[in-house]
Amino acid sequence: MTPDDVIAARRRISPWVRQTPVIVWDDHPRKPILKLEALQVTGSFKARGAFNRVLVAREAGDIGAAGVIGASGGNAGLALAYAANRLGIPAEIVVPETSSPVKLERLRTLGATVVVQGQRYGDAYDWAIARQAETGALFVHAYDQAEVVAGQGTTGIEFLEQVGELDVVMVAAGGGGLVAGVRLAVPPKTRVIAVEPELAPTIRRALEHGAPLDVDVAGLAADSLGARRCGDIAFEILSKLGVESILVTEEEMVTARRRLWDEFRLVGEYGGVAALAAYLADKVPLAPSERVGIIFCGANSDPSDLMDNPGRA
Repeated sequence: MTPDDVIAARRRISPWVRQTPVIVWDDHPRKPILKLEALQVTGSFKARGAFNRVLVAREAGDIGAAGVIGASGGNAGLALAYAANRLGIPAEIVVPETSSPVKLERLRTLGATVVVQGQRYGDAYDWAIARQAETGALFVHAYDQAEVVAGQGTTGIEFLEQVGELDVVMVAAGGGGLVAGVRLAVPPKTRVIAVEPELAPTIRRALEHGAPLDVDVAGLAADSLGARRCGDIAFEILSKLGVESILVTEEEMVTARRRLWDEFRLVGEYGGVAALAAYLADKVPLAPSERVGIIFCGANSDPSDLMDNPGRA
């Protein structure tokens, strides 16, 4: 894959996705810039990759009567269900039991057939692969297909168009589709930081091992960053072009989610605020002059625990 794949994806999906806004955290000493990809359609960046994959397949005539199928902890499934709904294509989404009720309800609202299988994303993935072999539906991977990675990378192109050059871009990482796409999209000199939960260190373990491998995953962000294995495409890109790996704790994600609400009244899911968590916890060494961008990438969460006295008039 090359940056040209991301550029082509940008042209292809632009009629179907939002240009999400950016905000500068003026009250913070370093004034980091947040890319609000959580305001994307379906509440996460995943719509970019889903649309690119489905549109490429539709152009090639590769989608039949069975439509599309995908496995997801929630956000990729929402994105695929939304894309299929907008394009008039049947969708079957397989999710693990850890998926949030908020995401499941939204999936059904979008008209997808929802199947719950297994405890983790990997279990749902295995079931979906077997199901795809039966039906002949187009399989749309949550993160490990070239069209998906290219689509996610359009987040990076858009970010730089909006704010200019950045020295550092911090990105939450699960299977690696978003961080790999951003790595392709931004200049080689830009530091790209892959931020994962300590309880789901999929990319960290792959980089240490020298190849993708299965990793036990758990924790608050398992429904969004709970991929048990780094994608082959992501690993190739990140190994070749370089990425820095940072892990955050459960407590640091809880704190970041609360700070985002207190400062901006924005609701984030735990995985969606992982990059912000690393920044707020000073996990990334930064020079005083470095310009920092943070991708806030997911908002599909129950906001009730963030409200101060939610029952008060």
